[in-house]
Amino acid sequence: MANQEDRFKKVISHAKEYGYVFQSSEIYDGLSAVYDYAQNGVELKNNIRDYWWKAMVQMHENIVGIDAAIFMHPTTWKASGHVDAFNDPLIDNKDSKKRYRADVLVEDHVAKIEGKINKEIAKARKRFGESFDEEQFVTTNPRVVGYMEKSEIILKRLAKSLEDEDLADVKALIEELGIVCPLSGSKNWTDVKQFNLMFGTKLGASADSAMDLYLRPETAQGIFVNFLNVQKTGRMKIPFGIAQTGKAFRNEIVARQFIFRMREFEQMEMQFFIKPGTQKEWYEHWKEERMKWHLSLGLGEENYRFHDHEKLAHYADAATDIEFKFPFGFKELEGIHSRTDFDLAQHEKYTGKKLQYFDHEENKSYVPYVLETSIGLDRMFLAVFSNALQNEELENGTTRVVLKLPSVIAPTKAAILPLVKKDGLPEIARKIVEDLKWDFNVQYDEKDAVGRRYRRQDAAGTPFCITVDHDTLEDHTVTIRERDTMEQKRVPISQLKGLIKDQVEVKNWLMRMRS
Repeated sequence: MANQEDRFKKVISHAKEYGYVFQSSEIYDGLSAVYDYAQNGVELKNNIRDYWWKAMVQMHENIVGIDAAIFMHPTTWKASGHVDAFNDPLIDNKDSKKRYRADVLVEDHVAKIEGKINKEIAKARKRFGESFDEEQFVTTNPRVVGYMEKSEIILKRLAKSLEDEDLADVKALIEELGIVCPLSGSKNWTDVKQFNLMFGTKLGASADSAMDLYLRPETAQGIFVNFLNVQKTGRMKIPFGIAQTGKAFRNEIVARQFIFRMREFEQMEMQFFIKPGTQKEWYEHWKEERMKWHLSLGLGEENYRFHDHEKLAHYADAATDIEFKFPFGFKELEGIHSRTDFDLAQHEKYTGKKLQYFDHEENKSYVPYVLETSIGLDRMFLAVFSNALQNEELENGTTRVVLKLPSVIAPTKAAILPLVKKDGLPEIARKIVEDLKWDFNVQYDEKDAVGRRYRRQDAAGTPFCITVDHDTLEDHTVTIRERDTMEQKRVPISQLKGLIKDQVEVKNWLMRMRS
């Protein structure tokens, strides 16, 4: 656990040191769980969003995008269930005066049990070597089987208590498990209470006539209320999807883990409208498609897993999370939900307007069912960034810090370095910058020895360094160095654009989804 914490601290400090993420309002001592994306962070974030948009909208004829307003009519949130049911179960520790999410305390307890399972597996792997069969060990070792059964019983009970809104049993479970306050070590807990997560605000100039509004807690409702507008103006035929990226806001009481859980965050969602009765096949289709998208970035298949929901939202008939192995363990990165006709039916009920689709083939109207894919852009940023940050031991005995970001989404694609600041080398380097900047985000760097510049660009995540030296004056070639392998080769200046394009083009990365 200590190693995980150390690794995560390094991720957070590296994000600040290399201009990726800053604490919001830091000069005023910051604002808890609110962050600003810095000069490199905004580029990486934009590139991830663009990579998602191209895969989701540009590559599908039957999916279009919108950008709905953050403010919506307040009745929207009554219809969606957020006014009455968008709550977190909270518990206070009487001694430390700290507030926690009750379900997270239980889940953290289960994570410790999972940690014990992993320790047993690691010990057995060391003992048995190459002949070790993990699957057999996990299903037959009495200690591991016991741990797994214990975890399952705890999570099932938690899911049932939350579903039944039996908050007294959630507290009883915390007490029975002997869960202590992480800060004080005390077991002196209050009762569990529900807390609504929506931020309220006012619309209107005068206090008397101002309307109560909410900052949207999700982007999905902007899609649902525009369903008919998009369908008619785009002449869309079912099945079709509407995609959107944008800010959402949740008054997280226990916001933590850096940008993993924030109060202001960004979602990338797609709602896919389908014929009732076809939801199971579309659910499987989008599970497969979304996992392919993640794997196309090359972050490692072993770092992803599906986690089916024990507790389904009242409107869903199937739900799963794509979980990613963050520095603090496997956590939700993307949700795939079969939402039935709940959303459109609710908006029909509250507005009195028909939100239906006329199916010419069947010659009838119906309220479409919805299949949702929803991913947190900030979480995706953290997944990519934390996975990329590595300490490498080199053959010569030295080490380097390298940020091995997928080159397709790296903020800066290439740094152009004149070997020295004289002899006409800076002029040639500047000319290369002028030529490449039309196609790629590139940077000019002339400060320090070239070796130190390489290390700086490695740590910042730049895939290529292009060095202009005295030979360039004679033969118009430069040295191009690749970040991950540190391999260097001489190439003509005229070939640079093609070489970089081959490595960073979205098409070449997304094509992996088809293989």
